[in-house]
Amino acid sequence: MKKQIVFNWLKVMLIAVGMFAMPLLASAQGDFVRSFQDGEKLTFRVFYNMSFIWIHSGDAVFTVKPEVVNQRNVYHVTGVGTTASSFEWFYKVSDKYESYVDKETLLPLKFTRNVNEGGLKFCNDVSFNHDKCQAVSDKQEFMIPKNTQDVLSSMYYARNVNYNKYKPGDKIPFTMFLDKQVYNLYIKYIGKERITTRMGTFNAIKISPLLIEGTIFKDGNKMTIWLSDDDNHLPVRVESPILIGNIKIDLMEYENLRNPFAGLISKN
Repeated sequence: MKKQIVFNWLKVMLIAVGMFAMPLLASAQGDFVRSFQDGEKLTFRVFYNMSFIWIHSGDAVFTVKPEVVNQRNVYHVTGVGTTASSFEWFYKVSDKYESYVDKETLLPLKFTRNVNEGGLKFCNDVSFNHDKCQAVSDKQEFMIPKNTQDVLSSMYYARNVNYNKYKPGDKIPFTMFLDKQVYNLYIKYIGKERITTRMGTFNAIKISPLLIEGTIFKDGNKMTIWLSDDDNHLPVRVESPILIGNIKIDLMEYENLRNPFAGLISKN
């Protein structure tokens, strides 16, 4: 159980970045920028510690490709997480999350998850019918609110939100469907600041999501996420305590960005 908590960080990554998913679609509609495009690739490095030393424990790669689903043009978004080679002897992780996001509405049409963690394997398939406010997860039907995201699509949806319209301290509600449940959560907009990561120094947007009690996270607003303060809104760092220790996730590489990476001040 301890190993599973320590190395279940792809879910940490997806929930962490996706947790600020759904800021008021109705009021924000028409106030978006398109912050990503087909062909984008982001690579993250995950660090874990229980005391004072941060150890490279894994990597996550997110890609965007064009596809057609149900006669709709979609972004096929994929997130793949693997354990660092030096830790495979201890606990091997190989997880893959996929979301098919309608290019017009930025809502998910389909979500799949294939998990292999320490020999534990399972798959999860979800299809969304937003007109009927319905999600079908592993052949079970669930009612969902309008404009509900999955955990991966929310990462990309949130990158299109104009955070300049909020002031520090604002709480922004959203809904997300995960593990056959609908979560009504919010993010807290903290403000803007300069941050230095392993990639470099950034002008960043700082937010803190309300976490889900009972998961591998500690509940409350203890996670912090920094997005590049430019039209890409790239997640450049995530920090959070988990049930055992702490994690830190840094953006390390990027390809095919839609907009100039103006938030990056200097690169290490």
